[in-house]
Amino acid sequence: MAHMDEIFGSNVFNDAVMQQHLPKDTYKALKKTIDEGRHLDPQVAAVVAHAMKDWAAEKGVTHFTHWFQPMTGITAEKHDSFLNPQPGGKMILSFSGKELVRGEPDASSFPSGGLRSTFEARGYTAWDPTSYAFIKDNVLCIPTAFCSYGGEALDQKTPLLRSMETLSKQAVRVLHLFGRMDSVRVTPTVGPEQEYFLIDRELYEKRRDLIFTGRTLYGAKPPKGQELEDHYFGAIKPRIQAFMSELDEELWKLGVAAKTEHNEVAPAQHELAPVFTITNVAADHNQLTMEMMKKVAQRHGLVCLLHEKPFAGVNGSGKHNNWSMVTNTGYNLLDPSDTPYESSQFLLFLTAVIKAVDDYQDLLRVSVASAGNDHRLGANEAPPAIISMFVGEELGEILDAIESGSAYMGHEHSDMTVGVHVLPKFPKDNTDRNRTSPFAFTGNKFEFRSLGSSASISETNVVINTIVAESLRQFADELEAAPDFKTALHELIVREIRAHKRIIFNGNGYSEEWVKEAEKRGLLNLHSTVDALPYMVSEKNIKLFTTHKVYSETEIRSRYEIKLEEYAKVLNIEAETALMMAQREILPAAMKYSAAVASQLKALKDASSAVSTSAEEKLLAKLSCNVSLLSDRIDELQAAIVNTNHEADAKEAAVYEHDVIIPAMNAVRVVADELETQVGRSYWPFPTYADLLFNV
Repeated sequence: MAHMDEIFGSNVFNDAVMQQHLPKDTYKALKKTIDEGRHLDPQVAAVVAHAMKDWAAEKGVTHFTHWFQPMTGITAEKHDSFLNPQPGGKMILSFSGKELVRGEPDASSFPSGGLRSTFEARGYTAWDPTSYAFIKDNVLCIPTAFCSYGGEALDQKTPLLRSMETLSKQAVRVLHLFGRMDSVRVTPTVGPEQEYFLIDRELYEKRRDLIFTGRTLYGAKPPKGQELEDHYFGAIKPRIQAFMSELDEELWKLGVAAKTEHNEVAPAQHELAPVFTITNVAADHNQLTMEMMKKVAQRHGLVCLLHEKPFAGVNGSGKHNNWSMVTNTGYNLLDPSDTPYESSQFLLFLTAVIKAVDDYQDLLRVSVASAGNDHRLGANEAPPAIISMFVGEELGEILDAIESGSAYMGHEHSDMTVGVHVLPKFPKDNTDRNRTSPFAFTGNKFEFRSLGSSASISETNVVINTIVAESLRQFADELEAAPDFKTALHELIVREIRAHKRIIFNGNGYSEEWVKEAEKRGLLNLHSTVDALPYMVSEKNIKLFTTHKVYSETEIRSRYEIKLEEYAKVLNIEAETALMMAQREILPAAMKYSAAVASQLKALKDASSAVSTSAEEKLLAKLSCNVSLLSDRIDELQAAIVNTNHEADAKEAAVYEHDVIIPAMNAVRVVADELETQVGRSYWPFPTYADLLFNV
């Protein structure tokens, strides 16, 4: 392997490359556009495009693409060459500013939730200059936003960029109240930890459920799972280490700061964590990470599973979204300080987050809602569906002292008036971690643990950015009008902590006691995607997004339709796959084994009446009972699928899949998994959990 400093960013048109390839004036103009969010000058775009093309061509690149993130959860790209015909049958390589700034992919076949009809095909991509262009698979990829002919956002990035703008605007207003006039921009940052499974490719190809749905629809519990906790942080096997090393190198070339890698709790499960970066760049990088994980795994005879719950009975996979806010001067607004003014500033921003999570717990739950994540939330170290916040013992005591106006016993001063005395300096790990908490303060950031492993981080961060921006907007409106800032600040923080302390819970989020306590507090417990999604289009939430111009009402409603449709489609595919496997693989295998046992029983009886056949008779009775029951359950699942109303609206279809199809699938699985424990190994038609989880 080459030295890391030679590898990192070698395929990225980053700041260092721009300084080398762009004229000084052009570089300064582009840098100002990126740093201050200004509109891009067309003349600057033309020079940048030419330099970008020359840089890519030096690396053997002949094609470019506008790389964007439609509402499919994955990325999209359409490749065009740099070739430009010239008179006399000649060709030159060219790349114009117009081609850099805007593209026109067909928009009709991407999910639009009714925003576009098939005949309304036109869509546009627009360059996001804050996210560096890069070379992937020998193609120059230009990160872009994607919108319709009418200007509606058809992607994940456009609303994310809008939410970042509104958060910056409101946070800067608050900072100016504290006299921080050097703060002209605030940027949300994210470090998304990515969990995943690796299994043997040959075994994967024998499982139709994994191929079609990304998860196992059948599988009896193996004798060993994760109960010995011997996989977590264990020695990494050579085959996995080879995969991780190549993955690191590929990601480093793309400028993705992959830093931490280790074995996770479940067998065959692993995790990769990057260094924090600007949220829209982090979203791009996470999409690249998931894509590269799959590609690199294939080269090693492996398959990377990014489904939230590929195996029942062991940990599912999440994506821990570590979120914070940083000023243009490099100051982390969620980093507690030991100076009075910054202490009160920290408390105000902390209070804004607390208020946001309480006021919009429904939207946070919606932002992680999917058919796959429904299997994961609430068990095996995944947070529960109830949204709450963990702040730790020390910070909790300080908030209690502020709320009550009493002394904080861990501090030498008795007066807890905000902004007068010094807030204790918190070490980053001043308290234990709480893996059952969905939204946990971890020293200088919040870790939102509910996001599923296969999801884009964009939607969740749109929500976090926007709801915090709304809290800050309300705070700024009030404090700007206050005659005495310090008194108003203190009263506001005390009032808001009292109003929203119900969302803070430092205990065990898995316990039944918490479910009851949360209900008493008035917190939502939205068990499934079907329960959660209607909150997306509530009057309160539509007002939030439209006020901050993050989504139009049309865009919100379209995304609601898309999420409902996706949920129903995913479950329909799972049901069809479960039916196919049960009918064509499991039932025939069980019948074949039953016939073999029956033949053996007959042979024994024919050979001698003195031979005991009780074991064979008992096994045959169990097999016959379960084969008959499986046949009945298959018929019930098939009937449920046949009775699906394909003309139903999106919500009705989603509800039917949840209320009818899921129970029918589960009923088949219970019997099939029981049969797996009874049918001889050589007869079972596909690899078992023991094969999949312990064979790499």
